[in-house]
Amino acid sequence: MAMHGHSAACCSIPPIVAKGYEGKGKYETIGGLKTYVTGPADASKAILYIYDIFGYFPQSIQGADILATAGTKNKYRVYMPDWFEGSPADISWYPPDTKEKGEKLGNFFQTTGAPPATAAKVPGYLKEVEKVNSAIKTWGVVGFCWGGKIVSLTTSKSDTAFKAGAECHPAMVDPSEAEGIKIPLCMLASKDEPVEDVEKFKANLKGEKHVEVFGDQIHGWMAARADLEDSRVKEEYERGYKTLVEFFAKYL
Repeated sequence: MAMHGHSAACCSIPPIVAKGYEGKGKYETIGGLKTYVTGPADASKAILYIYDIFGYFPQSIQGADILATAGTKNKYRVYMPDWFEGSPADISWYPPDTKEKGEKLGNFFQTTGAPPATAAKVPGYLKEVEKVNSAIKTWGVVGFCWGGKIVSLTTSKSDTAFKAGAECHPAMVDPSEAEGIKIPLCMLASKDEPVEDVEKFKANLKGEKHVEVFGDQIHGWMAARADLEDSRVKEEYERGYKTLVEFFAKYL
């Protein structure tokens, strides 16, 4: 039964739009934060989508829509809040190949994008969502780059509200955080994350896990930095999201 659910979920991913993607969801204000909301309104399962430091990009919006619509047996309401409140990092800062870019990026991670500050807001935000949508009974979470760090920080708490989590090309991989993660976790790494850190993180996970390295993809291939006009990137973007859909179908 589960395998049938996987194949059905896997095979129903909509065609990937390389350029000019238009979101299927809408923007709402929840808990004071602008939030992209997509998926069936009556879904009892929800996924918190934590974007990368560049905020709302078509590649991320498309990813949220895929998660919301790809499962034939499992329906998800997906929420992507604007943690940066309209002030994300500038994508031109990356890669930080000049002193100025490095300083701007570093400053962002210490101020607007300080991971512990955002992680601390997550539990309260979930409660705000549940106030406006009482249908939700189960939560999953997926984070990209910087968002992956937030996933580690929130799922490693003993009282985490999440039943399953996923991290895609995660930033600042810290194997010690994995020791506290007891729920099923999926990590999809790129060629740019330190291999040793990814392996140690995998070894330290206590629950069910799926850890995979997409060896020819850059840090960011499933979010804002995805060049979907490149056929290989598009192929691996699709495979990455299929992997997430199958993972959540199994554990959420």
